[in-house]
Amino acid sequence: MTTRSSKTSRLGLLILAALVIGGAWYAWHYIHAEQPAHGAQQGERQRPPGGGPGGPGGRRRFNPNQVTAVYADKASQADVAVYLDALGTVKANTSVTVTSRVTGEMQKVLFNEGQYVQAGDVLAQIDDRSYQATLAQYQGELAQNAALLKSAQATLERYQQLAKEDSISAQDVQEQAATVGQYQGLVATDKAQIVAARLDIEYAKIHAPISGYTGLLDVDQGNLVTADSTSIVTITQVNPIAVTFSIPQARLQSVLQGWRKNQSFQVFVFDQIGKQTLAQGKLANISNSVDSDTGTVKLKALFNNDNETLYPNQFVNVRMKIAQLKQAVVIPKAARQLNDSGDFVFVINADNSVHKQMVDVGPVADEDTIVALSGVKVGDKLVTTGIDNLIEGSKVKIIEQHKDNEQTKDRE
Repeated sequence: MTTRSSKTSRLGLLILAALVIGGAWYAWHYIHAEQPAHGAQQGERQRPPGGGPGGPGGRRRFNPNQVTAVYADKASQADVAVYLDALGTVKANTSVTVTSRVTGEMQKVLFNEGQYVQAGDVLAQIDDRSYQATLAQYQGELAQNAALLKSAQATLERYQQLAKEDSISAQDVQEQAATVGQYQGLVATDKAQIVAARLDIEYAKIHAPISGYTGLLDVDQGNLVTADSTSIVTITQVNPIAVTFSIPQARLQSVLQGWRKNQSFQVFVFDQIGKQTLAQGKLANISNSVDSDTGTVKLKALFNNDNETLYPNQFVNVRMKIAQLKQAVVIPKAARQLNDSGDFVFVINADNSVHKQMVDVGPVADEDTIVALSGVKVGDKLVTTGIDNLIEGSKVKIIEQHKDNEQTKDRE
């Protein structure tokens, strides 16, 4: 029968043996790890496998035998339109606040709010009874003075006949002639007052000065309207309609030089997300000064708004065509890369190696391509996908992707 003390002694011996074996293994491993690797120079320690340029923590070494699969596309040639993009605001080409030219009670309102009106349409009627009475008064005065003038003229004729017979003095003839002139002046004044009274009666009818849409009514029927001060309604012209936008002062000369030579600039307007084309028009004017607060110049373009897609004070995206590049070299946007030195691309050589080529990029050609002003020739093969795995001299295998995106084909 085994006692408790003998079990304890046996367990202790097992633990002691395990410690001895473990220590011996650690000493052997440490001694051999410190020895130079096979084939290394004497005195050079072997690099630990977990770090340094060849390990995960160091710089990737160039492996001349490694081949990287990439997608590629060729530099091509095309005519490219150069655009300036900006944010714009739609403005009514003409906006008129309608007021009355006479004072009186608003008797009738002859339009509905938001109605489209033609120039000359009657919008409202001001009470014109007082002006009608004034007209009648002037007409009566005209009749009276005209009768007096006629009588004075007849008397003057008699005086002139008597003067020939020396039956009346020359002074009497002169005084009668002055009386005729006085009545002639009164008649002329009466006629002018009648014209003014008729104008007041006409002004009591409020006419639309332009064609356009009416806004909200500012004064209701029955209210007193004061001449030249009380706003009745605002009319905005929406066809044609204007869009104002600003460009940086650094781009001003690219527009101004052509504008001074009567060059026509096409302007396109898109919705707020920039997808749907709303209208196409032309540049109409350039501001005569730079905004010193923003360093921008304001421009104005006009659009035919027949379908009324543009609305006053609407925010839009504006694109103005300023030039046309003939047979420019275009490259895929995906091929363009950027580092501290500038823009570059990886060009694939005839032996399927790549080299880094610095490029000078220009305007965007379309959604997928951009103009290369220098550094690339038409027909150069450029890496578009897999660029992160490449360095100068890397070998690549071009993969051609079918348009249906269902299969791929290796192209050596």
